[in-house]
Amino acid sequence: MNRKTMEIAVHPDGQVVITAPSDAGLEAIQQRVKKRVRWITRQIAYFHQFQPRTPPRRYVGGETHLYLGRQYRLKLSRGKQDEVKLIRGYFFVSCRNTPAPLKVQQLLEKWYLDKARKKYSEILESRLPEFRRFCCMEPKLHIRRMKTRWGSLSPAGVLTLNRDLIRAPRECIEYVVTHELCHLKYKDHSAAFYKLLEQLLPDWKKRKHRLECMLV
Repeated sequence: MNRKTMEIAVHPDGQVVITAPSDAGLEAIQQRVKKRVRWITRQIAYFHQFQPRTPPRRYVGGETHLYLGRQYRLKLSRGKQDEVKLIRGYFFVSCRNTPAPLKVQQLLEKWYLDKARKKYSEILESRLPEFRRFCCMEPKLHIRRMKTRWGSLSPAGVLTLNRDLIRAPRECIEYVVTHELCHLKYKDHSAAFYKLLEQLLPDWKKRKHRLECMLV
């Protein structure tokens, strides 16, 4: 769907993303960027203060991993079956063979995906009633890993959520879901869009800020 307005966004990783109408000329885009250069610089500096973000995971015993906004430490062991359990502040990862990092990563990512399916579906169902009054479409939920976005809503009504979002607090997941559902009524980020978001989630800015500061 062709958008009518130009948007400049700065992501937590410092990437600047420009979305413009298909008929927007290069010169017009460059002029818009020049006008916003000070804002872009401030945003990059703001996110930079939270760097370095979580270092690359090594999936070894004692390492911490996030789930719903809380840190849990890995405890690895050999057992009768491959499984992951979350008990009293620890991720207990059991492997039939030696718990090599790659195997631990695979088990943990599968565990995260299973939890994401359940939690995202639960949150989506809890937020949908607020939107049924002006939209009969019920989004189909997809989950995948995305590099620069927490969520998106396609014109066909497919709600895609970032798999890594399960590491963030529930209130942040609710914010992303609500934000995307607002696109059922408003396709762009117009003033009307943010007015609706404000009505449905008055503290959305606080939730967004917390999400952006998450070391995920």
